[in-house]
Amino acid sequence: MGQVAVTLNGRTYRLECNEGEEAHLAELAEYVGAHVDEMRRKFGQVGDDRLILMASLFVTDELWALRADVENLRAQLAEARRDKSESDENARSIESQLFARIGDAAARLEGLNTRLTEIPGSGR
Repeated sequence: MGQVAVTLNGRTYRLECNEGEEAHLAELAEYVGAHVDEMRRKFGQVGDDRLILMASLFVTDELWALRADVENLRAQLAEARRDKSESDENARSIESQLFARIGDAAARLEGLNTRLTEIPGSGR
């Protein structure tokens, strides 16, 4: 089991974590600690609990905003996929119509060729 010592508002806390997670936990604590320091600068020394709570709420607010951004991006991605699907379907329809017209044109050309070869004196 790993351990990390983190300092928030001048107090050191020992935290346990899984092996290999120490650096990540220290980084998270440093991030929260920066917010605690910012809250202390704004509001003064209002107590460890209150500063940590305010910093936690600030970080949670960031998380909620990011979650909303992710949901928005997911919705945009789903819409883009629907648009692509519709575009693909339209392309297939146009391709099918084009093939049908090419087939019609080929049939008309064959018909003309047949009629031309049947005309007396056409040299065929």
